[in-house]
Amino acid sequence: MALIVTVGIVFGDIGTSPLYVMKAITGVNPEFNADYIIGAVSCIIWTLTLQTTLKYVIIALQADNKGEGGILALYSLLKKIKHKWLFIPAIIGASTLIADGVITPAVTVTSAIEGLEKLSEGIPVIPIVIIIISLIFIIQPFGTGSIGKFFGPFMMTWFLMLGVLGISHIFNDTSIFKAFNPYYAFNLLLHHPAWFLILGAVFLCTTGAEALYSDLGHCGKRNITISWGYVKVMLILNYLGQGAWLLTQQGGYIKGTNPFYAIMPPWFLIIGIIMSTGAAIIASQALLSGSFTIFSEAINLNFWPRIKIKYPGTHKGQLYIPLVNLFLFIGCIVTVLLFQSSSNMEAAYGLAITLTMLTTTLLLGFWMKYNGIKTWISLSFMTVFIFIEGIFLISNAAKFMHGGWYTMLLAAIIFAIMFVWQKATKIRNKFIEYHKFDDHLDIISDIKQDNEIPKHASNLVYISKSENEKEVESKIIYSIINKHPKRADHYFIIRVNYDDAPDTLEYKYEVLIPDTLYSIDLFLGYRVDPKVSVYLRQIIEDMVENKEINLVSNYPALKKRNIPGDFHFIIIHRLFSPSSNCRKFEKSVMRMYGYLSKIGLSTEKALGLDTSNITVENVPLIINHGKERRIKRH
Repeated sequence: MALIVTVGIVFGDIGTSPLYVMKAITGVNPEFNADYIIGAVSCIIWTLTLQTTLKYVIIALQADNKGEGGILALYSLLKKIKHKWLFIPAIIGASTLIADGVITPAVTVTSAIEGLEKLSEGIPVIPIVIIIISLIFIIQPFGTGSIGKFFGPFMMTWFLMLGVLGISHIFNDTSIFKAFNPYYAFNLLLHHPAWFLILGAVFLCTTGAEALYSDLGHCGKRNITISWGYVKVMLILNYLGQGAWLLTQQGGYIKGTNPFYAIMPPWFLIIGIIMSTGAAIIASQALLSGSFTIFSEAINLNFWPRIKIKYPGTHKGQLYIPLVNLFLFIGCIVTVLLFQSSSNMEAAYGLAITLTMLTTTLLLGFWMKYNGIKTWISLSFMTVFIFIEGIFLISNAAKFMHGGWYTMLLAAIIFAIMFVWQKATKIRNKFIEYHKFDDHLDIISDIKQDNEIPKHASNLVYISKSENEKEVESKIIYSIINKHPKRADHYFIIRVNYDDAPDTLEYKYEVLIPDTLYSIDLFLGYRVDPKVSVYLRQIIEDMVENKEINLVSNYPALKKRNIPGDFHFIIIHRLFSPSSNCRKFEKSVMRMYGYLSKIGLSTEKALGLDTSNITVENVPLIINHGKERRIKRH
């Protein structure tokens, strides 16, 4: 059963490639000969073998981050090594993968619906495509748990259909079996003047390979590895069948004909179109789920502003991000309206995902190096696959002026946001001053006992970003001691740590001053909803049960009736000060950070805090390099 589910979740994108790959290849050279078709199919077979099977199924699936895969999960394994610049290829890969996610639903659904044109001319393809894509995005808030169980059996049937259709035509011209010999692939690429256009079309057969790695956490490496054997056989059979059919059409092929639908018997065509549409919908759904996961990981790696994440189902893999859903929906509709046909979309498709694969290769090479694999092996891996993917990049670069600019523009925008957010976060953290708790324990104890200071609340809660449990931001100390001294019965300093694992939900706490000051660490997985108010209440319940705290209010009227004291949260916002003495680049980054922060959630909403008992204190963040000039007495 697990294998069937895996087929439904993982292979939607790569499984719909027969819809358009051979059509794109014949589009390069409509007046083809036998060597052209055999060489092209050979390129497909060996691309699936080297790129998908060897790189992703055999090698990449070994680089799991606590069971999770994908380029950002891979980066999480490397972020502690000395090569700090590796965040650049990580966000390039994530940005281009998301950009590819905008065009994939458009091209797969359009390719499927265009099959209706074989039934009758004048069918309004574009309106039907827009309706189907709209429905795909409309169901996202409800989760996919109820329909997900049908994905596996449907896709198993889909791949079986691909294989049977292929077998039914393979023997039309058995010379197609020569495609298993890589000689024909090399011969085509070495002697055909449009080799780079051919490779650009061939590359479409492996665009879904990255999804195999990204969905590692959903299905597990064993299930993906085993089920890929079945999927690959069915795909190759279908490509062979399309190739054999094309060999029988030499001189009589009508330009624009899609071999995928041409090999179907007339009586099966409507069934084939329905199956194709269903497979396209499932491929789109899998890609959307993957995009949500990428943004969730990016948020917790400080590559993206914290935005609202919803969990429509009980399954750990189900998450939904409204803002991302809206962005991808608009992108898909613009794609359909801009390009109008699957042929035009194919011209834009593939360029962005090539960069994702290149960056994954680079990060995998470093992962191999730092995980005990001999240097010559990791270097050989990087050299071979950077060469292969570099060739694909060159071939796909020809698509830039024919629509590739569209996905690259989307990727550039996403990359810019990730880069600015990461850089600004790093700059901000560099100029935040920290104090040791131990230096201020006595004065906090005295403030609690000083009845001359008005009581601010029974229980004060501060959110700290300190990575060291022995230290706290100077602004928090300033808020308690200097800025309107705040007397309370108990002080809680909470640090929220986002874990690389998806489902971590743990805490630890330390009593710094008995019955007064507590330091609490929350450890949340990147798929866990950060409901800090809820978790704090649960932690307090544990502390009361362990008799480490008494929450009964110290106000006599309330104490007499055993009424618990109130809780008040204080959030400190650090606003970049224009008076900062820093470089122009840093000023620009910090200003853009200020604009970008408006698209994200406020700290209180991001942490799930009760907004009725929160005070926000704005403090300046001053970035100075060198000594600040002092005013002189006249």
